[in-house]
Amino acid sequence: MSTVNWKPFVFGGLASVTAECGTFPIDLAKTRLQVQGQVGDSKYREIRYRGMLHAITRIGREEGPRALYSGIAPAMLRQASYGTIKIGTYQSFKRLLVDRPEDETLLTNVLCGILSGVISSSIANPTDVLKIRMQAQGNVIQGSMMGNFINIYQEEGTRGLWKGVSLTAQRAAIVVGVELPVYDITKKHLILSGYMGDTVYTHFLSSFVCGLAGALASNPVDVVRTRMMNQRGGALYQGTLDCLLQTWRSEGFMALYKGFFPNWLRLGPWNIIFFLTYEQLKKIDV
Repeated sequence: MSTVNWKPFVFGGLASVTAECGTFPIDLAKTRLQVQGQVGDSKYREIRYRGMLHAITRIGREEGPRALYSGIAPAMLRQASYGTIKIGTYQSFKRLLVDRPEDETLLTNVLCGILSGVISSSIANPTDVLKIRMQAQGNVIQGSMMGNFINIYQEEGTRGLWKGVSLTAQRAAIVVGVELPVYDITKKHLILSGYMGDTVYTHFLSSFVCGLAGALASNPVDVVRTRMMNQRGGALYQGTLDCLLQTWRSEGFMALYKGFFPNWLRLGPWNIIFFLTYEQLKKIDV
């Protein structure tokens, strides 16, 4: 059994922040697409955006270019905490179960991914709530990150900051439990095939595959989580299952895949930037 290595924690956090900055406007468009069309909420009932590109264009034109980065501060804070803990615990759990990367199995990696996703997302939940609130509201009541934090705390209490934490943990368990093992297994088989070595091309292809797998698995949970976190005051949805069923009944099954292409187009580039950065950071001799 090896001791805990600090490098995955630090490198994971740095790579996560880098990837977040590079893909944030896509994430904002995804959030706007997911919260619109809610029959029971007059504020978000109107269908304002026809797709990702239309959303980005309209937000930039009507609210200004800065609006495309609404919520970037809590998003970076989230990645600095969530990304750090996620990668660090994932790598640490793997080394607790197996001593060598060559001995890892898909089951081992999935189990480690689920555990690390639940732990990291639960701790970082308040920053996720802040990010989604600031993204959904645009420039209507924009303020500083701390100002929005105080408003949520004063109006909804501590529970407001951990609103949707079970959903966040469920989504993280799915995303991390799929993405990281898929990346590891894809990379492992590409290298063992003899056609590709441990190169940037292997990292690129592996990260692309894991981004697609993560988007397919997580989108329904992501839609429900976004709507649960964005509601305030009188609850429109009584819980996770109620939100899922209301969305399905009133808007159809495909409403659970609202924002899928922005989600995939974000997770794809996000994972590519993240893993390329992370793999390069691993080469630093410190």
